[in-house]
Amino acid sequence: MNTANMEVTHIKNILLVEDDHRDVELTLAALEEQNLANQVFVLHDGAQALDYLYHRGKFTDRSGSNPVLILLDLKMPKVDGLEVLKIVKADEQLKTIPVVMLTSSRETPDLTECYKHGVNAYVVKPVDFSNFMKAVSQLGIFWAAINNPPLPAAKEKP
Repeated sequence: MNTANMEVTHIKNILLVEDDHRDVELTLAALEEQNLANQVFVLHDGAQALDYLYHRGKFTDRSGSNPVLILLDLKMPKVDGLEVLKIVKADEQLKTIPVVMLTSSRETPDLTECYKHGVNAYVVKPVDFSNFMKAVSQLGIFWAAINNPPLPAAKEKP
């Protein structure tokens, strides 16, 4: 299948939680190649990510639905990626959102803990620029365009 010519339709937003500004730029550039970058909301720590997902703090009035995908760095300030993962996967309203750890950690305990807590994929950031671009591009295409997530549950009216 030639994904370069794949027409991407009905893409919802992607949440990128990454504290390294260089990795943010590279990730956005890779997603831009697939026309996905305009759908990415970038945050720089786990506390911001949780506020975003729970409509708290400066995100109280956030409109729109939850992201169709969360790209999450593991090692971040305030609240690390593993803690965000645990909270998301323990929440009935959020647990069906695919979470992909996009991290530089090759440590087996990190990988094991992430899968233990429900991560959908664990991707070690390639050091090589072209490999990084290819990996993120493929992630974006699969999770934002090809994958069919369940529809969000309807909220009960009081």
